[in-house]
Amino acid sequence: MLTAQEIENLKASAKEVRRNILKMVHNAKSGHPGGSLSGADILTVLYEKCLNIPSDWDKNPGFDKRDRFILSKGHASPLLYAILAQHGIIPKNELMTFRKINSKLQGHPAYGYIQGIETSTGSLGQGLSVGCGIALGLKMDKNAAKVVVYLGDGELQEGSCWEAFMQASHRNLNNLIAIVDRNKLQIDGCTENVMSLGDVSEKVKAFGWNVTEIDGHDIEEIYMAVEKAKKSNKPFAIIAHTIKGKGVSFMENQAGWHGKAPNDEQLEQAIKELE
Repeated sequence: MLTAQEIENLKASAKEVRRNILKMVHNAKSGHPGGSLSGADILTVLYEKCLNIPSDWDKNPGFDKRDRFILSKGHASPLLYAILAQHGIIPKNELMTFRKINSKLQGHPAYGYIQGIETSTGSLGQGLSVGCGIALGLKMDKNAAKVVVYLGDGELQEGSCWEAFMQASHRNLNNLIAIVDRNKLQIDGCTENVMSLGDVSEKVKAFGWNVTEIDGHDIEEIYMAVEKAKKSNKPFAIIAHTIKGKGVSFMENQAGWHGKAPNDEQLEQAIKELE
């Protein structure tokens, strides 16, 4: 369990991540704030408490033993970049180059341009399949590292996700953890109106996975779920119930903020709310 002070520190860190997300998207005048804000608590806990991801990246002598993180919902790149900066993997002063011409911080994560990116993502539905391949490769190499794939719930409407769930179970990839950001909104509106996902937990269980559901903004729940997943005898899925646009009152639960930048006044209000 985490101490009360650890929880407070993680909450403060997640707020800083949210502020940086908003500043990046505002500065670029484009990007995806809603689904980035919903995952700030989850990724903060992952990087600061649960995963072995070295801040000095490939300069670390244990680099090959690092845990692998894949942002399958690549449009939430502001979240990943803000986390990498918070973790010390990339310089914070690079964040304001987001989505600028010739910047390394493009709209979707691109492998080979900055440290901390395991694979290029952005075409939805592919991340879990890539995660399966990496997890299988690690097992073949007898490498104990874990692979965490962070998916959007709208992304689960892609059939390739379910092929990957089936493959992971068939190969008994108990080193693979899938975290689903269940904020119930996608670019076209509510997921249940676009294409109903129904009971995601029961569906994933039927594919042979261990599954738990959590409040994706509860620091302790996130931590306990990931620690449990790391010890699983099967691939493990965490269905994290979140709020799209979390932390900013006028963005919360609004599909319109899936891919829209705040103006000057909206940024000022959002930053005030997060302080």
